[in-house]
Amino acid sequence: MRHLDLAPFQRVLATLGLLAMTQGCWAQSPSSATAAAPPLTVHAAGSLRAVMGSLAQAFQLAHPGGSTPRLVLGASGLLRDRLAAGEPSQVFASANMAHPESLVKDGKANRVDAFARNALCALAAPDFSLQGRTLAQRLLDDSVRVATSTPRADPSGDYAFEMFERIEATGSGPAGSAQALKAKALQLTGGPQSPPPPSDRNVYGALMAEGRADVFITYCTNAAQARREVRSLQVLDIPDAINVSARYGITRILPVTDSANAFVDFVLSPAGQRILGEHGFKAP
Repeated sequence: MRHLDLAPFQRVLATLGLLAMTQGCWAQSPSSATAAAPPLTVHAAGSLRAVMGSLAQAFQLAHPGGSTPRLVLGASGLLRDRLAAGEPSQVFASANMAHPESLVKDGKANRVDAFARNALCALAAPDFSLQGRTLAQRLLDDSVRVATSTPRADPSGDYAFEMFERIEATGSGPAGSAQALKAKALQLTGGPQSPPPPSDRNVYGALMAEGRADVFITYCTNAAQARREVRSLQVLDIPDAINVSARYGITRILPVTDSANAFVDFVLSPAGQRILGEHGFKAP
């Protein structure tokens, strides 16, 4: 019987199998168009913790398949120093305009856009009372413990100290009021040596619940969030004459990426501004 030589057929089958495997790999390998989106790191002021989470989620829904924002939160002044030293990021959202503008001046970022406003409120202990006096007069009382964030490191502290100056300048307090209030202020948050804020709680509500101060001068958005978590706390309005309007600025870190442009554009868009408004921020 004549035997059929199968070797050529086996070689052809092996070649076809290799081609099929290669085509399968090509089908499964991501093309440059579908490759994983580059990282999008957003450094943001601590007072933006809640709203930035909402903005990041809405941004993802509006840009499916795009970069997932990774939030790095902290005092704006401290974040500014880290970015100036070269810490990687694509976007910086600050509680003032000065810190991002300084990065632009140093050649670390491009233009700054104002994206929100905030104001100051007095977050007060459950048993705190004005005792028939004005807020300014009560803050000057030696028995009242007044807390702020840390000036220079955190804009919230700068705004509180500016408020103290306005108390004296407007005659809401006597001569020397500004220095007296600055000297007695307990700088409990936002500094380089301040303990890190809890990840799952509003730091101002936590500090007030611990009895660390009688009144905490902070952003109204922070005070409102603290009261939602600790219902016994009080939120007192600060008169317009001595209040300070906080203007928030956002910038793209150089080199500017498409994802950074998309995120900043979203924050400035009607959809982003609506989310900011839902969290108590005012339009810029």
